[in-house]
Amino acid sequence: MTINPGTPPESMPPTADHRGDDVLDRGTFESIREPRSAGRLPLGDGQWHQLAQAYVWVQLISTATLLIVVLGIALVLQLWLEQTWVWIPAGVFALISVWALAITPRQARSYGYQLRQDDLVFRRGILWQRVVAVPYGRMQLIDITHGPLDRGFGIAQLKLVTAAATTAVTIPGLTQDAAERLRDTLVDVAETRRTGL
Repeated sequence: MTINPGTPPESMPPTADHRGDDVLDRGTFESIREPRSAGRLPLGDGQWHQLAQAYVWVQLISTATLLIVVLGIALVLQLWLEQTWVWIPAGVFALISVWALAITPRQARSYGYQLRQDDLVFRRGILWQRVVAVPYGRMQLIDITHGPLDRGFGIAQLKLVTAAATTAVTIPGLTQDAAERLRDTLVDVAETRRTGL
């Protein structure tokens, strides 16, 4: 049986199969990117949902803008105050930013989430991998946020808060429709799980 967001909670037992949910998969990457090493965390079974492709553009624009601002400040400090030492931290920041720009597309494809029978599983990372399972009955708050650039590209981030701070999960780069659909689904499922405790 499939979780059908928007149906009444009593008729909606969660399962791992969320295939065919066009809202969650519209405008996203086609497949989750798995690290190549033998010691990687396995993906497991079930349908993984991806981030929106627009998330990459938001990250690239944000990083490039910050890099331009830092280099502009360094240039101003050198020209007006004759502070040449400022190019050392600016150069280090520029190297880190260029590295971040280079790996952002691959990194974005390593994010994914899966709706299973009893929990939501979220995974991210290539070098530093993280897989978190958040039980539906333990969710206390589901929050959607988006900044001006996110709104311009039609994406948002969804934050799941539980009693344990270590299991809090933020899923960035969801389309606005997917974030709202996922929020409604998780609220419905969490309510039925809490009443069953």
